[in-house]
Amino acid sequence: MTTGLEIVRTVADLRAQVATWHAARATVAMVPTMGAIHEGHMSLVRQAASLADHVVASIFVNPLQFGPSEDFEAYPRGEARDAALLAEAGAELLYAPNASEMYPQGFATKVRVSDLTDVLCGASRPDHFDGVATVVTKLLLQCGPDIAIFGEKDFQQLLIIRRFVDDLNIPVKIVGGAIVREPDGLALSSRNAYLTAEERETAPLLHATLRQAAQEMASGLTTEHALESARAVLEAAGFRVDYLEARDPVTLAPVSGIVSAARILVAAFLGKTRLIDNVPVPPKA
Repeated sequence: MTTGLEIVRTVADLRAQVATWHAARATVAMVPTMGAIHEGHMSLVRQAASLADHVVASIFVNPLQFGPSEDFEAYPRGEARDAALLAEAGAELLYAPNASEMYPQGFATKVRVSDLTDVLCGASRPDHFDGVATVVTKLLLQCGPDIAIFGEKDFQQLLIIRRFVDDLNIPVKIVGGAIVREPDGLALSSRNAYLTAEERETAPLLHATLRQAAQEMASGLTTEHALESARAVLEAAGFRVDYLEARDPVTLAPVSGIVSAARILVAAFLGKTRLIDNVPVPPKA
């Protein structure tokens, strides 16, 4: 137990508390996380507290969304620290199930969203978004919140969640939370801890380069030229670009030429660390 924060580990206990709140006609917001809590997560909890009467946070490191060569075992874990930070931000209930509670023996169901999951991160991380869609579906159905908040740093994930919530008629409002950045522009991420000191100095160039490309597109430069220049800058600085693309901000369809609305999304390795970021293309200057 952490001061001001109750911890539950079963679906039954989670539902019992949420049912009590709903019986009192109170609204409930949920902020799902995989732990390793930082200011980005805390900003989502504070946003949730501003939108609902009660806030549930969850911590579950979901094995289904890690590939065979990815960092599931190495992913940072520290429940006591995370619980204290979530409580500080305004969470009242922490749902922290174990793997057998989330995926009991015989579990055989998968949630998959077509099209949106096959591009960008989905192209280089097969099955990743199936794991995300499956676990988020379960979390939303287990908790039954009125609102659930997900950060815009994982922009593709946010659109996928909105799609399956609409498609499956899950009665929850999905809200996006603004990207929280370090003073030098680097988007907050638990994986930033993997960067060496030298790589950490280089990392802010990722956001700066995206912003430059977005400004160029807003000024009338074609998508192709803006992205070609941005890729050259990143590669010269030592990034290994997985993808760097401009997409429709609602459908994720590719855009080309001179555009009036788009989202530039990137995934790039700096050393062994895979960083993602995205920025909107502002209205034409």
